[in-house]
Amino acid sequence: MRLTVGQAIIRFLVNQYVERDGVEHRLITGAFGIFGHGNVCGIGQALLQNELDPQADGGEMPYIMPRNEQGMVNAAAAYAKTTNRMQTLMCTSSIGPGALNMVTGAALATTNRLPVLLFPSDQFATRIPDPVLQQLENQQTLDTSVNDAFRPVAAFFDRINRPEQLLPSLMHAMRVLTDPADTGAVVLALPQDVQAEAYDFPEEAFAKRVWHVRRPPAEPAAIERAAKLIASAKRPLLIAGGGVIYSEAAEQLRSFASATGIPVADTQAGKGAINHDHPAAVGGVGATGGDAANHLADEADLVIGVGTRYSDFTSASNTQFKNPDVRFVNVNVKPFDAVKNAGEMVVADAREALAALTEALSGYRVSEEYAGEVAEEKAAWEKRVEHHTHLGHGPLPAQTDIFGALNEMLDPDRGVVINAAGSMPGDLQALWRASTPEEYHVEYAFSTMGYEIPAAMGVKLARPDAEVVAIVGDGTYQMLPMELATIAQERLKVIFVLLQNHGFASIGALSESHGSQRFGTRYRMGDGEAHNAEGDLVPVDLAKNAESWGINVITATGVDGFKEAFAEAREATRPTLIYIETDLMGPNPPNSSWWDVPVAEVSRIDSTRQALEEHLVKKEAQRRYLNPPTV
Repeated sequence: MRLTVGQAIIRFLVNQYVERDGVEHRLITGAFGIFGHGNVCGIGQALLQNELDPQADGGEMPYIMPRNEQGMVNAAAAYAKTTNRMQTLMCTSSIGPGALNMVTGAALATTNRLPVLLFPSDQFATRIPDPVLQQLENQQTLDTSVNDAFRPVAAFFDRINRPEQLLPSLMHAMRVLTDPADTGAVVLALPQDVQAEAYDFPEEAFAKRVWHVRRPPAEPAAIERAAKLIASAKRPLLIAGGGVIYSEAAEQLRSFASATGIPVADTQAGKGAINHDHPAAVGGVGATGGDAANHLADEADLVIGVGTRYSDFTSASNTQFKNPDVRFVNVNVKPFDAVKNAGEMVVADAREALAALTEALSGYRVSEEYAGEVAEEKAAWEKRVEHHTHLGHGPLPAQTDIFGALNEMLDPDRGVVINAAGSMPGDLQALWRASTPEEYHVEYAFSTMGYEIPAAMGVKLARPDAEVVAIVGDGTYQMLPMELATIAQERLKVIFVLLQNHGFASIGALSESHGSQRFGTRYRMGDGEAHNAEGDLVPVDLAKNAESWGINVITATGVDGFKEAFAEAREATRPTLIYIETDLMGPNPPNSSWWDVPVAEVSRIDSTRQALEEHLVKKEAQRRYLNPPTV
């Protein structure tokens, strides 16, 4: 079958399927693409040909025209996260700057263990037109292009210099995309001449292929060792990470917690894996966690990590688990994560491992004394949550007031709240009450400013019937607003909540608490000389800006005004943004943990010297967590 490389890619992808638990889906359900001289006549032509006659390829590859290369990868990652990594989207770009714009998105996907498929265009493989427009020359070697920047952030990278190389590379690409342990960004760099080159591909290469996503069970011996450790613990704590949700193990987690009484804390990626009103659910743990989980973590003698990679926010930079005898059991499909903290490794699918542990621990339950302590901590923190989500702060509301109102109004069955960066993820992890695994969509592994708007597009494409609400700060809004135009163009009904506080709240608070006095974090007019002057507010109207992208905008004042605006936005038929001013200095939830941000060791500034003294005191609690070796 004589096809160009671009045409062969599309024909191959429309025939790739994924299956888990007997449910089958198309793996690559659509394409984002921004075209330039690298891909407009290659993959671009192939997508056009498919649109004109999809049956000739064996199926349709729907195309969506985004506005920014990083934005389209963010949207694809959000799509993959929403489908629990069972489906994703492909992204194609031109060479040079278009390709490099996707690098940040690739890093986001790989850090979050999310499958995305990227086709950055490349320079000529023949090197006859050399150098071409947008080619970065390396005088040490002619074999390098800007696409080599993808290598450290990709789960799989290849460059297709000959058509003969395509099919083996695509097979490896599918392997990684469907591997629950090793998935992430898959990057196939395509020289622009190769994209348009024709080759006689074997027809059988384009037959339907089903990739079966494995659920590796735990070794019985590993379950036996883990169960023995759990049964001997007096103060165990389970930490649910994103792997619980990706493996669709929420039911098994609830059953485990109900049977054993072991309290369950959550990471950003794992929030919602257990419903907030479950007796064992104690909320977020770590640097942005709440008192209940953190107090229990402080004294835990055994930490059971399920599907977590133990980021520094979860471990509070290795200060969270203060019991000198604390031990770890790590359930993870990825050995790289299961070995962290020298824990007892259970390398397995979260759902399979939790079911096996529940059975192995039949008859075990935590002591009544510990269960009572868990209940007291949970009840006390619930009161704090209620207080901090109903502060009545004024004259401008605190963002926690808005979060409380939104949490109460969001449909628990259809609602999805999206966020990624700034001070908001911290407030949300501590205060948000998630009822389902689908409700809470916060990207905090890479915490990419600018994620929220394209993510809303990705989530809505994956779940058309969902009530999608993206919370966006004014700082992150200005990073990547242009996909609003794509959302308007595609008529995607999503709701944005834009909190305008005229600055970077998160970094401002971090700067102030570490002696740097909120330097460079407030949007104020300069005086013509000092660029950090505290002048008037910068006269940027973000509400009008959003309106100019084709979005319906509602301006709200105060919490009651926000509630009215949200009710109106919910009834709107167009994508809608609620614009509301909040207090940059509004109070955040109480902090019961720590995060290691090094402070300058020498300084002429008093506030910095004082911050260093405080930092060194807190750092004394930092240590490596190491289980004693098993003899």
